[in-house]
Amino acid sequence: MDENRALGALEGTDLSYDVIRTERASSAEESARFQGIELHQLLRTIVLRRGDNDYIFVLVPGGRAIDWPKLRAHLGVSRLSLPDKDEATAATGYERGAITPFGSSHAWPVIADASIVGTGKIAIGGGAHGVNLHVDAGELVAYLGAEIADVTKPAEP
Repeated sequence: MDENRALGALEGTDLSYDVIRTERASSAEESARFQGIELHQLLRTIVLRRGDNDYIFVLVPGGRAIDWPKLRAHLGVSRLSLPDKDEATAATGYERGAITPFGSSHAWPVIADASIVGTGKIAIGGGAHGVNLHVDAGELVAYLGAEIADVTKPAEP
């Protein structure tokens, strides 16, 4: 997997972003530090399975975790699951840790946690380890057509 597909998908679009390359981080905290941002400005893109060949992307800020009951209630489903690494790659075209909605092999729906509203600059993965895109949170949500919902909670320490 490489960043070319993600960055290529953004070429010629109106989304304003900066590409920030760092060494591969071993944690969200380390990634935020490498990028010179606060942990809550770092978004992880999590792919979840709703059913057979039916997935969603959930944008989860650093320091937060998916609140499964809230997310299931929001989606009106009784079951969601994390695909294994091979299934995640098949569903998105990216390996875990580098998953991004940009250039994904399928344009799955995106849910952005409500806590990112008004954050300003955030970082989202650019399709490869150590490649991040710094973008305005509101512009990102609009570009992705993401649904805003309260679907996370503070992560356990």
